[in-house]
Amino acid sequence: MIAIMLAGAVAALCSLLGTRFLIKWFTARGQGQPILGKEDLGPEHHMGKQGTPTMGGLAIVASALVGWLVAHTRDIAFSDQAMIVWVGILGMSFMGFLDDWIKVRKRHNRGIFWKQKNYITMLTSFGIAWWLVTATGIEESISITRAGDLGFEVPQAVWVLWAGLIIWATTNAVNVTDGLDGLAGGSALMGFGAFMIISYWTFRNPDIYSVVNPLDMGVLAASFAGACLGFLWWNAAPARIFMGDVGALAIGAALASLALTLNTHLLLILICGINVVEAGSVAMQMGVFKLSGRKRRLFKMSPIHHHFELSGWPETTVIIRFWLLSGVLVAVALAIFIGDFTAVVGD
Repeated sequence: MIAIMLAGAVAALCSLLGTRFLIKWFTARGQGQPILGKEDLGPEHHMGKQGTPTMGGLAIVASALVGWLVAHTRDIAFSDQAMIVWVGILGMSFMGFLDDWIKVRKRHNRGIFWKQKNYITMLTSFGIAWWLVTATGIEESISITRAGDLGFEVPQAVWVLWAGLIIWATTNAVNVTDGLDGLAGGSALMGFGAFMIISYWTFRNPDIYSVVNPLDMGVLAASFAGACLGFLWWNAAPARIFMGDVGALAIGAALASLALTLNTHLLLILICGINVVEAGSVAMQMGVFKLSGRKRRLFKMSPIHHHFELSGWPETTVIIRFWLLSGVLVAVALAIFIGDFTAVVGD
């Protein structure tokens, strides 16, 4: 438990200081976030934020890595799962960095062409899934709270396809959520907090949960929770810096990987519930728009947080209410996890 607390505390402090440094560094160089205007069907009501420093996700990823490494001074073994997950996180983060850098340099909110970015992140996701299943003792089953709870074992190829889709979908969902000050960071903080609890619970009950090195995954979750906490100090509305794709893609990859390595695949739907709603609103908007011959829209603007803004809700109201919704969904997920544990122990 000390290692988990140490990881979170170190990551939070590094993120708090590191984000402040990035704000000064990017501001001094005049490198800020471009905002899509009316001509691009973007959130024109956010044009006042144009020029705000971006790529704050660099501080999140770096701080989480430092926190994770420092925690291993407590004689915790470096697990194969965590090492592979970190390769995936850093790979996704690099892709996001390239996208952010192109946006800043071109001064237009179109980085890597979305189809190219989509294909690359998808291939990366399948690569992470394949590496996890071939190089570690990860369970090849689809589960909710623990391996075998559904009794649904699948062939390795099917598991790789399933896991890859989870990673790809989660990275994109977090990226879509990152549209209001602190929304993505705050909801991710709750998600990492949930996985921190699940990891430690799993570590303390090895006879019930067949997870290899769960403590290392708990340290990773705590590191990202602390990093998100430190970043939110500067990212809370009105934000002094944005996370950028470099942070959103890394956070999505981390959340999905934690769900896969801890055998809580389907529980991720609740833990990342607000991200599911956000991504779902985009899919529904596109579906209705295309089916209507490009004449009708379901929402005033997607993702759905913009719909509520255009309906008259102040940005801070949308953020806080979405945080509350995220908190409720995370609490339900933890209740299901603990309820299953109680049922197993009772038997």
